[in-house]
Amino acid sequence: MSEFDYDLITIGAGSGGVRSSRMAARTGARVAVVEESRAGGTCVMRGCVPKKLLVFGSHFAHDFGDARGFGWHVDEPSFDWGELIANKNAELDRLEGIYQRILRENKVDLIEGRGVVTGPHSVEVNGKTYTAERILIATGSWPHLPDVPGIEHAITSNEALDLQELPDRIVIVGGGYIAVEFAGLFNALGVDVSIIIRAGNILRGFDEDIRDTLADEMEKAGITIHRECQVRSIEKQGDIYSLRLHGTETIECDTVFYATGRTANTKGIGLEEVGVKLSERGGVIVDEYFQTSVPSVFALGDVIERIQLTPVAINEGMAFVASQFEGRPTPMDYTNVPAAVFSQPPVGTVGLMEAEARQNGDVDIYMSRFRPMKHTLSGRNAHAMMKLVVDSESQRVVGCHMVGDDAPEIVQGFAVALKCGATKQQFDATVGIHPTSAEEFVTMREKVPETDEEC
Repeated sequence: MSEFDYDLITIGAGSGGVRSSRMAARTGARVAVVEESRAGGTCVMRGCVPKKLLVFGSHFAHDFGDARGFGWHVDEPSFDWGELIANKNAELDRLEGIYQRILRENKVDLIEGRGVVTGPHSVEVNGKTYTAERILIATGSWPHLPDVPGIEHAITSNEALDLQELPDRIVIVGGGYIAVEFAGLFNALGVDVSIIIRAGNILRGFDEDIRDTLADEMEKAGITIHRECQVRSIEKQGDIYSLRLHGTETIECDTVFYATGRTANTKGIGLEEVGVKLSERGGVIVDEYFQTSVPSVFALGDVIERIQLTPVAINEGMAFVASQFEGRPTPMDYTNVPAAVFSQPPVGTVGLMEAEARQNGDVDIYMSRFRPMKHTLSGRNAHAMMKLVVDSESQRVVGCHMVGDDAPEIVQGFAVALKCGATKQQFDATVGIHPTSAEEFVTMREKVPETDEEC
C-alpha cells in the first residue's frame, strides 16, 4: 500500500493539466486535479475558445457587407452583443461539463479550491492536506497589468470577454496577438478602436512581413495604431476615461483594455517556500522532462514560459506521462510549432522568421501579395500575403507565413510538410488546388531579389 493518497496531484485543470491527469490515470495511477476556478482553464474558459466565438460573431459584419457584391440584398442587419455573450457563456458551461465528465470517466478526482504546495509531496486545499508521490504544476498564466497611475480603471482579456455593453470607443494598450485579435473583433462590430504600442509595429516576435501586412490591413479597416507611444496615466472623468500619452497629448474612450502580456500563475501557491526555483518573471524552471529543482514536483504549460499555446501544453502533458508513468523518457519537440493569430485578417505561421533564418546562413525568399478572389466582387480593399523562407544550400523550406482569410487552416497543413523536412522542389512539384489562396504556396517560383529585401 502506497504511503501517499495519490500517485499524482495536478494543480490546474486546464488543457495541459487535464490531459496529463487523465493519461496518467489510464496507466493505473491514482490521480487528483485541484482547480480553484473552472475545469477547462484559460483556453476554454478565458481565452482561445470564447475569444474565437466572439471573432466568429464579428465576421458576420463583413459577410453582410460583402453580400451585395454577390447579388444579395438584405435589410439592414441588427446586432445584439448581450445575446452573443449569453450564447457564448452557455457554450462554456457545456464545455466545462465535458471536462468534468472526462475526469470522472478516467477516475480522476476533482478537488475544488486553491491548491498550495506545502511540501515535496503535499498539497493543501481548503485547509485539508493531500499527499502524492508526484505533484504537477499546471496553473497557466494570468494577464499582466503594469504599474501606471489609474491602472485600476483598465480591463484585461478576462473582462473583455464578458463586457455588459459594447463600448463606442475602446483603447487597447499593447500590440501582441491578444491586442490585435480583440482590436479586429471590436472594429468589425462598429467600435472605434485605437491601439497604443511602445514599439514601432505590432506583433513583436513575428516575421516582419506579417507585422507590416497586418498593420496595413488593420489601419485600412479603420483601426488607429499609435506607435512608439506610452500611457503615462489614466483618469476617469464621468463616464469617460482619459489617457495621457506624451506631454499634454490625451486620448479619450469608454473602455481601457490592457493587453500587455501574461505572467506565470505562480504567486501564493507555495512553490518558492518548498524550494522550487522560479525565473525572474516568476515562471517555473524545469528540465527537458518537466522536473523542477524539487525532484517530486513537475510543471508544464504556460507556467513554464516556453511556448504558451494550448496544443503545446497538451503535448507536454503527453511527454510528461510517457516519461513518469510509462517508462519512456520523452522530451518535448518544440521545432516547427505552428501558430495562429485570429486577427482580421488572420495570421498563420510555422517555422523560422526570415531574420532568424538569415542568422543560420543564406536564404531564398518567395513572397506573394494579392487580392483574394472573393474580394474582386465584394469590393473590399483587402489583401493577402504569403511567404516561404528557404535555406539556400539545402533548399529545405524552413518558414511558412501567411496573412489572409483562412490562414490558420491553410498553414496547419503546411506545418506537416515543414515537420517532414520538405524542400522547395517538393513544394513546386505539388499540384495546387485551383482556384484557392492556398495554391500560392506551391506556385511561387520567383525569388524576392536581395536588393528588395534590403530596402
